[in-house]
Amino acid sequence: MIVTTAGRTNDQMIEKAKQIALELQTSYIPRRKRSITTIHQFVTQPVLVVGKERLELHFPNGREPLFFHPNSASFRAKRILKGESEPFLQATKLQKGMTFLDCTLGLATDSIIASLAVGSEGKVVGIEGSVYIAYLTKQGLRHWDSDVVELNEAMRRICVHHDDFRSFLAQCDDKSYDVVYLDPMFEVSIEESDGIKGLKQAALYTNVTKEDIEQAKRVARQRVVLKDHWQSSRFHQFGFSVYRRKTAKFHFGTIELS
Repeated sequence: MIVTTAGRTNDQMIEKAKQIALELQTSYIPRRKRSITTIHQFVTQPVLVVGKERLELHFPNGREPLFFHPNSASFRAKRILKGESEPFLQATKLQKGMTFLDCTLGLATDSIIASLAVGSEGKVVGIEGSVYIAYLTKQGLRHWDSDVVELNEAMRRICVHHDDFRSFLAQCDDKSYDVVYLDPMFEVSIEESDGIKGLKQAALYTNVTKEDIEQAKRVARQRVVLKDHWQSSRFHQFGFSVYRRKTAKFHFGTIELS
């Protein structure tokens, strides 16, 4: 990955881009009014574009860039604050003060809702294997400004770790989180929303194994929750009880431990 600025830039943005390149231990190149397509003619790596409002990661194939956005967490949070039901919270049963480990953080959409539910008394930790996604998500959670104060506070509380979730789980003590959550890439494709189309280009495709579920059960105090396509074989394969929703393209499965 290399770092550059948006097309229209200034000294402040240039300095910010250089600092990000230093932090990521990668190279900064000046934009010089070149298009990203032009830059990719001599650079085969993804290009991180530092703009005034957000960071964007552009891939050599010219498809949609990846950037942080709360996506569905925004309207889901508003519904929760109005007292409406939320399938994710029905499955995870998160309450104030609980601890939540997201093994497959992505852009943190579900972890934002988890953080909203557990509040400042609780803890939400997210593990992301892709260095690109981990950085964008960490910065996005830190700086995204919503018109909902509670949503902003929930985003700021999430702890992001760039790590392999298997390595992280192996280092966790027994029963160290109330809920352990896995949301792997679906076995069957679902049409993506505009906000996450770029995610598939940077995501790590790691299948969930029986050993992974056993480790998750060791680390969880109360339950392990799996989010997967409604046709997924993993629910039955690993012994999850499924929360079935008639019109949903994905379901939640749980293994209760207490």
